[in-house]
Amino acid sequence: MVGGLLVGVAAVLLAFGADGAQHLFREFLRIAPYGAFVATPLGFALCTWIGRRFFPNTQGSGIPQVIVARALDTVEERKAFVGHRVAIGKMVLTLLGLLFGASTGREGPTVQVGASVMAWVGGLSPRLQPGLILAGASAGVAAAFNTPLAGIVFGIEEMSRSFEIRTSGLIIAAVILAGLTAQAVLGNYTYFGTTHAVLDFGTAWIVVPVLGVLGGVLGGIFSRILIAFADGLPGRIGGWIKRHPFAFAAICGLGVAFCGYASDGAAFGTGYTNARGALHGGHALPLLFLPLKFLATILSSISGIAGGIFAPSLSIGAGLGSDLEKLFPNVAPGSLVLIGMVSYFTGVVRAPITGFVIVSEMTDNHGLVVPLMAAA
Repeated sequence: MVGGLLVGVAAVLLAFGADGAQHLFREFLRIAPYGAFVATPLGFALCTWIGRRFFPNTQGSGIPQVIVARALDTVEERKAFVGHRVAIGKMVLTLLGLLFGASTGREGPTVQVGASVMAWVGGLSPRLQPGLILAGASAGVAAAFNTPLAGIVFGIEEMSRSFEIRTSGLIIAAVILAGLTAQAVLGNYTYFGTTHAVLDFGTAWIVVPVLGVLGGVLGGIFSRILIAFADGLPGRIGGWIKRHPFAFAAICGLGVAFCGYASDGAAFGTGYTNARGALHGGHALPLLFLPLKFLATILSSISGIAGGIFAPSLSIGAGLGSDLEKLFPNVAPGSLVLIGMVSYFTGVVRAPITGFVIVSEMTDNHGLVVPLMAAA
């Protein structure tokens, strides 16, 4: 109970902090339009240095670290990947990355923070700690997106890769408490608002395999690139990156700055505003949004800074669906955007059930469940 409440509080703090950090960066760009070409590279290098020096194992989304922590045998071994120090560092570095314009999200980091909170609370019971870590990770997703069902499915499909009946009660209890805490502060909201977009049965369904294949290919390319850099590139380039991690982070930051400038700022940050606008505003995203956001997210993810890929992946998927509006004029734009979100997100994380549950739940849309399932 204590852990679930604390996870909810941490998720709310990250949500408010992320919004504030992005607002400050936008204000900075309004005053200094070319400021990102200096601030973003230096900020990426600074975040990488702080992470390596003071908060190791906080880079990236944090989900792989949680999976590793559950596989370890002792409380002391797990502390290197989940714990109060990791939770604090993850929150600080995630917000710092967004403050400098990184194309990252807060939802993945909330998973590691949630697992860290539960690991800390469960430190007195080593036997229960692996189950509590799983519950904390699930609660993090539930509280970050206000999607309790997606939190449970995420814990089963992505984190444990199997249904562990002995910990299912812990997962559900943590999800409920974290979700209630988040709702108490933020209200009972839907992450992307409510949409009633539907896909009429018939020829319109051709968009499902088209977007499913395109999203799977693009998401697979994204993940393949991340894995290649995580394993270490061969040859001189890989050796140089290992010897000069801060310079490499700065180069990635410079690339993100170029993407942000070329997209009129759209490639910076989580991409939440752009995806929501495409879903509800009836305005197709610019054709350059997809490639520039895709590149900015890759550069942010391989740079070594802390930050998640959930929200950027959803925004890239929204761009994919939006780009096909002219090819399918008889299909509601909102339907294309939602199917694009699910397709690309699933291509990245390879968790199809989580993909369609999280998108349908965060938009309160039940009319598209079957097309979303098919695309995933």
